[in-house]
Amino acid sequence: MTMQDWLAQRAMRSPERIALFFGNEFWTFRELNERVNEIAAQLVTHGISEKMRVAVLMRNSDAYVFLVHALARIGAVLVPINTRLVANEIEWQLNHLHARVLIHDDANEQLAMKVAQTIGDLRALSWAETFQRNVSTNIRAESLVFSLQSPHAILFTSGTTGKPKGAVLTYANHWHNAIASALNLGLHDDDVWLACLPLFHIGGLAILLRSVIYGNPVVLHESFDAAQVNRAFDEKRVTIVSLVSTMLQRVLDARGEQDFPSTLRCVLLGGGPAPKNLLERCAEKNVPVVQTYGLTEAASQVATLAPYDVLGKLGSAGMPLFGVELKIEHEASENVGEILIRGATVMKEYAEDAEGTARAFREGWFHTGDLGYLDKEGFLYVVARREDLIVSGGENIYPAEIENVLRAHPALLDAAVVGVEDAAWGQTPMAYCVVRELGGVSADELKMFCAERLARYKIPTRFVFVENLPRNASGKLLRNVLRERAELQDARETESQRE
Repeated sequence: MTMQDWLAQRAMRSPERIALFFGNEFWTFRELNERVNEIAAQLVTHGISEKMRVAVLMRNSDAYVFLVHALARIGAVLVPINTRLVANEIEWQLNHLHARVLIHDDANEQLAMKVAQTIGDLRALSWAETFQRNVSTNIRAESLVFSLQSPHAILFTSGTTGKPKGAVLTYANHWHNAIASALNLGLHDDDVWLACLPLFHIGGLAILLRSVIYGNPVVLHESFDAAQVNRAFDEKRVTIVSLVSTMLQRVLDARGEQDFPSTLRCVLLGGGPAPKNLLERCAEKNVPVVQTYGLTEAASQVATLAPYDVLGKLGSAGMPLFGVELKIEHEASENVGEILIRGATVMKEYAEDAEGTARAFREGWFHTGDLGYLDKEGFLYVVARREDLIVSGGENIYPAEIENVLRAHPALLDAAVVGVEDAAWGQTPMAYCVVRELGGVSADELKMFCAERLARYKIPTRFVFVENLPRNASGKLLRNVLRERAELQDARETESQRE
């Protein structure tokens, strides 16, 4: 099944409507389409063609938006790279996907050059130097049609083994998620969606694609800033915004006693279960929070609370979107179990990972690894993103990845990582380390060791040196015991401060 390029269709139907606000500039859909055609033509001149996997290492910007649509226009596959990763992490991702083109901006040039030095046949293209204006737009008409089953993007999501997995998302996945979201939240003629999440996350990328399908503008921010978000509410008449709990807390704090404008009709809150006190605070201030449960593997939303159910189902992620089936697989008779999903929004596969794909898909159902339950009316309540997952400021962190790095340090015999509560970030990683000899390494040395191998947000904020790690008879780490120890230690420190 084929469909005409979404941006080309939108530019034909509503050419003079605003498509994008970024900084002090804005583009209509006609102007955005023309600029994308220029970029697409330049991509072709640089040897980028259909089905090629093209990595993008850039901050949020108008250029990023152009590239997302231009790569689709020529049938290339977008591979967004997290700008918070370090060189060896990016190197692994590019090698895993056999991606040999990396487009970067000035802010990430040093990092891109470091990766290019390691991967000999990698072409690192600078946005500023490579993509100029006023070039021939020789994109053929047949290029403006794509197959819905073709891959649009490969987004990396962490795996329980500590290695990230590349979720292959098709045009059909994005299309069905956009339509299902509109059926749930409604589609208003004056809608304006604020994108302050990174575009290398599915939460940010999905907003760009929905905007051309819906025909509504996006206000794009380079990064999250609570004061800037509040200004966008007031000055740009933003109606919908996607946030995680940490961001929303900061927006509320920055807002103070000032009321939110009536034009703001929906604050989509994802990134893990929301703190109850945050939801209650929003209810008191009449902030239209709508909780959502989503996955990269499902092209963003899986279940979202409908606006009219917000107050009656506080804490729920709502019902599955249209076209998505959801069930809970119980290990015993308990209410809570693993969340399983299937439907048109669920990814095609994990790239270059047949075993990982087979483990995730069983009897037609995708096993999310997340825990939750359904109430009598079918509303989903998410208990945990994953048993061992640490969600820090909306970023997913798997302990196994950090543990693998720590265990590579010559002074350590073993290591285990758990998440601990943090007022600013929700959670941060905490490491329990078994040393070869007492005093053989310090916490500062381990931090420096991790900083060379891990993104900053993955570096443990605390290191505890222990004689051994708790394990069961079969040698399996009892991570729940460590979490209890961390909670007890936090409680003692809090009590000490009160005294």
